[in-house]
Amino acid sequence: MANAIAKNHAPLGAVTILHAVDAFTHAFENVVEWYQSRKTRNELARLSDEQLDDIGLNRADIAKF
Repeated sequence: MANAIAKNHAPLGAVTILHAVDAFTHAFENVVEWYQSRKTRNELARLSDEQLDDIGLNRADIAKF
């Protein structure tokens, strides 16, 4: 019996839960990324044109963030 191979499989419910948690985690990460980009755009929009020029940006560049 030294050559016996154990075939352990995760139960179907565990796999389903894993997929659900992965989907939730991915969605949460997307929301966090969107929120951070939104904050960056809002902060940049508050700057004057001269301040934007000082950091090498213009108004059109704000949309890229």
